[in-house]
Amino acid sequence: MMVGDVLSDRYELEELVGTGGMSSVYRAYDRVLERRVALKLLHQHYSDDDEYVQRFLREARSVASLSHPNIVTVIDRDEHEGRQFIVFEYVDGDNLKRLIQKNGPPPVARALELGIQIARGLICAHERGLVHRDVKPQNVLLNGDGQAKVTDFGIAREIDVQRGMTQTGTVLGTSDYISPEQAQGRHVDEHTDVYSLGVVLYELFTGELPFKGDNFVAVAMGHINEPAPSVLDRRPDVPLRVAAAVARALEKDPEARWPTMQAFADELRACLRELREGPPPEGATVILSTPAATPRPRRVGRRSASLPSLLVLAGLVVLAVALGIALTQTGSSGKKNAGGSGASGTVVHLAATTAFDPYGSGDEHDSDAHLATDGSQATSWETHHYSYPNGGLGKAGVGLVLDAGRSVALKHLTVTTSTPGFTATVKAGDAVNVASLRADSSPRQVGSQTTFDLNGAKARYYVLWITNRGSNPQVHVNEVTASQ
Repeated sequence: MMVGDVLSDRYELEELVGTGGMSSVYRAYDRVLERRVALKLLHQHYSDDDEYVQRFLREARSVASLSHPNIVTVIDRDEHEGRQFIVFEYVDGDNLKRLIQKNGPPPVARALELGIQIARGLICAHERGLVHRDVKPQNVLLNGDGQAKVTDFGIAREIDVQRGMTQTGTVLGTSDYISPEQAQGRHVDEHTDVYSLGVVLYELFTGELPFKGDNFVAVAMGHINEPAPSVLDRRPDVPLRVAAAVARALEKDPEARWPTMQAFADELRACLRELREGPPPEGATVILSTPAATPRPRRVGRRSASLPSLLVLAGLVVLAVALGIALTQTGSSGKKNAGGSGASGTVVHLAATTAFDPYGSGDEHDSDAHLATDGSQATSWETHHYSYPNGGLGKAGVGLVLDAGRSVALKHLTVTTSTPGFTATVKAGDAVNVASLRADSSPRQVGSQTTFDLNGAKARYYVLWITNRGSNPQVHVNEVTASQ
């Protein structure tokens, strides 16, 4: 294939942007939808090899099942003249490796932000039973907003399938970032991606790799046998807690690492908060690591409050929410709903999956997003605390991603909150990124319960996009419902 060729009467190849052992990647133009895409084309000499073709098709199926702001989205899969190809969203930006090579190590806070974003994408994959197996900065793309997107699931495997397979000793992966168990051809699981992300973070902080060698085997033996150097040895300004988090990720024994990618991400977020806000007060309890646990509602109140105060305050908040909702639903005229035309119609279940923070750190209490659609108005997803004047956020906005599970045309979206007075709009799209999301409602000031009348755009993803917090230091979204 050459630049200028048109595949499947639709995709015009514009530029070869990269090539690897299995495939080449082109920037292409989609003549049907009139947009640029990335097209990954299997090399000609593998087209007749069933093993490579199946691996290529497995990548398409695997990534198509993943939908997350920090994962490059699959758009299409097809073949042209016997050659398989996959079409992805086009990310107009560099990969993380080139960024490090050009600019050197970023500031500690920015490195943590990138690590958190990568971890979020991998958490999504792990929750769906996939381990990436090739986490490296070359497989992390940065879009125009600086948001990290994980790509190239070419050697990803299903975790449960691997546990039922006989190990063959086959070694797949990139030696600079390979885990000890992967280098030895042993069983790999979520801990493998934790290790590789630890190597990526080590490189982000220091600009160097922890293990070097003249060939694949020499580097792999370093990962297997040599203790990982400390980040502090090469960059003393990195906080001790950050260096400890990376060191734990780089443990040789998988069971000694962070138990899950979620636990690793939680610790990185804690490190970032501490870096921005300062260490906790003397005598405060600090949890350096927490194993994965069943999600639970967030506590309401300040960290320094006593347990009785927390319980009383939580009770008052629940009572206030219930009272506010009751007043809103009845009102002086007996009409339901404080705004909008009402939410009649067929109910569509939405699943709040994550926050959407393309102009900030990339994280706004992501692990609590599900609380906005858990059926309980006593729990909530919350934004960070902000103190900018006039209700500002210091950025264009922050959102909550709502997944309908399929493409639907919603007519109404109802928001219940215990922090009325914030301003928001509803955006919709078939992918969660700045380019794909379009406004589907007018901006509204949200009361205790407010229904947005939507324009009827057909989309899978809806984002409650908050642009002003009003008089609230942070915004709570207690429950979101929708109807067609």
